Amino acid sequence: MTTETTLQTVPVPSRLAADELAPLMSRAMASFAAATRKSSIEPALLDLVSARASQINGCAYCVDTHSADAIAAGEDLRRVLSLSVWRETPFFTARERAALALTEAATRCAEGPVPAEVVEEAAEHFGPAELAELVWAVAAINAWNMVGATLHPWPLD
Repeated sequence: MTTETTLQTVPVPSRLAADELAPLMSRAMASFAAATRKSSIEPALLDLVSARASQINGCAYCVDTHSADAIAAGEDLRRVLSLSVWRETPFFTARERAALALTEAATRCAEGPVPAEVVEEAAEHFGPAELAELVWAVAAINAWNMVGATLHPWPLD
């Protein structure tokens, strides 16, 4: 006897259409995000950083978007699935690990200042301009996460 399981999804309703109600701010954020994509940091790493910050912040839409973008760009599925436990895997380079550590510390800055050693480690793998770009990219995704996790303005397909 076989049993068939049907997955019944539960939609998460939007709380507020933030993009429509505050278009000037939405366009400014979109421009900010576009600027981070023009950085010298490899796009795949920016997607991993964005997905990790989004996991921490609980923004389902952003986790989905940046994980899918990373995979579509050729990122290994195993690495994407291991982001939440990156320290426990051998899947990430020293440069990626430094970026992920900085992302986590900056994303959790309300819990305490970003430790100097985290910034120093990142500076060993990123030039000064790259490090600044990385911090701006983390700031951008954290801002998007705040909107997404609070208002659920963008539906998950």
